[in-house]
This record gives sequence, C-alpha cells and structure tokens, in this order.
Amino acid sequence: MKNLKKWMCAAVLLLAAGAVQAQREATPLDTLALTPPMGWNSWNQFEWEVSDSLIREIADAMVATGMRDAGYRYIIIDDYWVGGRDTRNRLYPDPVRFPNGMKAVADYVHAKGMKLGIYSDAAELTCAGVTGSLGFEELDAKTFAKWGIDYLKYDYCHAPSDRTTAFTRYKKMGDALRASGRPIVFAICEWGGRSPWLWGKAAGGHLWRTTYDSRDTWYSGDANLVGILDIFDSQEGLERYAGPGGWNDPDLLMVGLYGKGKSSSPDKRFAGCTDEEYKSHFALWCMLAAPLIVNNDVRSMSEFTRQLLTNPHLIAIDQDSLGRQGYTFMRSDHLQYLRKELSNGVAICIFNRSDEPQSFTLDPVRDADILYPAEVVSAWSGKRAKKGVVRGVLPPHGCEVLIYRRK
Repeated sequence: MKNLKKWMCAAVLLLAAGAVQAQREATPLDTLALTPPMGWNSWNQFEWEVSDSLIREIADAMVATGMRDAGYRYIIIDDYWVGGRDTRNRLYPDPVRFPNGMKAVADYVHAKGMKLGIYSDAAELTCAGVTGSLGFEELDAKTFAKWGIDYLKYDYCHAPSDRTTAFTRYKKMGDALRASGRPIVFAICEWGGRSPWLWGKAAGGHLWRTTYDSRDTWYSGDANLVGILDIFDSQEGLERYAGPGGWNDPDLLMVGLYGKGKSSSPDKRFAGCTDEEYKSHFALWCMLAAPLIVNNDVRSMSEFTRQLLTNPHLIAIDQDSLGRQGYTFMRSDHLQYLRKELSNGVAICIFNRSDEPQSFTLDPVRDADILYPAEVVSAWSGKRAKKGVVRGVLPPHGCEVLIYRRK
C-alpha cells in the first residue's frame, strides 16, 4: 500500500510538472507581435477606393521601394471591402472591388513575402455601414483563417460605450481568432476611450488604439480630431502597458500624406505637415515603440518620404527586442527629452515643441545617467556623434535622436 501511495504521489507530481511545462511552451499566437507590427493600411489615402488591383499594386510597390525589406510586412485592407453574408452567413468580399475573392489577394501578397490584414467591427455594421462581425465571431475568424488572413483590425463603431461590453465583445473575437487554427494578429481599435491598455491583452489583443483617429496636422486642439502633437501628449504615462506581444497604438503614421488623405484631411485645418514635422512624427512614434503602419500612396511617394520611412536606425529603435516604450525624463523650456531603453543601450530624443528654433544641451552622464562606455550614433545620419556633452540647434518642431550603444 505504501509503495502504491508513493507511486500515485509521483504520478501526480509528474502530471503537474507536465501541465506547468505545457503552460510555458509558446504557441504560434504567443510569438506574434513580439515587436510592434509594421505595414501599410488603405484607410486615409483610399477609403472606398480599396480594391483587388490596388492591393496588388501596393504589394508590388512595397517590394520595389524597399519598404518590405525595411520591415513593413503587413498590407491591411481597411473598411469598405465587405459585400455581405451568403446563405450560410459567411462573409464575402464586395464582388466589384474584389472579383477574385479574398484568398486570391492573400495568395498574391504572400507570394511577395508579405502578410495580409483585414478589417471588421464589433457591431452589426462597420464605421462605413457595411456588415460587421457581432454574433458571427467564430464563423468570421474561421473564414479569415481559411482565406489566409494574418492580421485583423477590429473597430468599435455602432457599439455601446461601456467598458464591460467592449471587453466582452473584443474577448469573444480574440478567443475566436485563437481557435481559428491560424496565427492572426489582433488589433483592438476602440479609440482609447475605455482604457484598452488595461484589458487589451486579456481580451487577446496584440495592440490597442490609445486615441481617436489621427489627422494629418501637427496640432488640432480638438479632442475628437486629434493631430500628431495631441496624440503624442496623450501617450504620457502609458509606457508601463507596452511590451512584447502587446503594444499601445497611437494610430497610423501620417508621413507622406501631405494633406491628401480623405478622412485625415476633411477640411483646410488638416492640410498636411512640413517635412520637419513628418520627421519628428516618425521619430517620436519609434521612441514610443508604436506600431509603424503607413497609409500614404507608396506607389508615388517622394524620395524624402521613402528614406524617412526606411531609416534603419529609427526602425531599429522601434523594433528593439527589449520592447520598452520611451518616456519623458526631462523638460527644459520648449524642449522635451525622451529616453527609450534598448537591448544594447539607450536612445535619447531631444524634441523641440516650439514654433521657433531652439538651442539644446545634453550631458549624457548628468542628464541621462549614461555611465557606461558607449558608441554614440545619430539616428538621422547614422554617423558617430560626440561622446560627451552634445549641443545643437533644433528647427521648429524638429528633433535629434542619439543612440548610445554599450561597448
């Protein structure tokens, strides 16, 4: 009897150890979005003009311009793609916009070495008024998986305002995606009003919007039509919620739109930004470890836009494996100093919030506690920078980004 009890005890311990080990083993979903997703979205530039032919042309351009090789791997089809539901309640794409079906589009994008994203809404209708996914989460997730979809942007138009309902609806889709049989990145898009950074990961999200839709302007002062600086300021204090597998999403990059976006430029207030402002926009989003999702027309973008969006030093900051979001560590007059911990050092951004040029000084030891021997590189030029005290002049709304790499 004693031997039997010992054997049973040992068996239970082995089973428990096996259960713990199983919990620790990573699933394909657990390896998604370990760094912030990078890609292209159809919304601001094209909206209702999205189509099979457009997506194929964008995929070609992402390869030809070097965007894919720089890390932009997701091509995301936003609203207006849905045609309706068939007699078995399965979603089907608009037959005029997508005459070959969605799997054919996915196959084309995959053949280019990229991934395909799609859009739906946690209600009966999407923001554009076409069919949403409420009540059909499991079926839609399986449909997306069958088509070869790799990313779902899930909106919240026409849905109740309370946090409990939002969590419930998002978790239902998150669970459905997890059970679909295909690893699909889940982008929660409820605009930040219900603090999704507190519950987004528990709902199965890999990223969650922290703001209303961005407008192609530096500053709007309108809480519902937010500009780049408005959004940047609203990210203060959210850094604790970001990390590998779950990211704060301050919305799409406006870089390269120049006032041509349909919804991002609805009136003359939002006529685009200067090149200097676009530079700071991109640099600040990289410091925030934000998803880098562009929505300009990459088929005809300028060389300035292409070089900015493929800047290897800034992308490396954003995609650093440590997964830390940058934060403000010092302010001085019109200057704001940000710090982002890296796996092999730290990135420092000195940002001029003023409408006038501003002189800056950075003592890395005194101001940023960088006490270890480091190689200093300018993210703009890629060249070695001065190791000691750094001084310079920043243009209006401009910034300097320095990378301190441990030796």
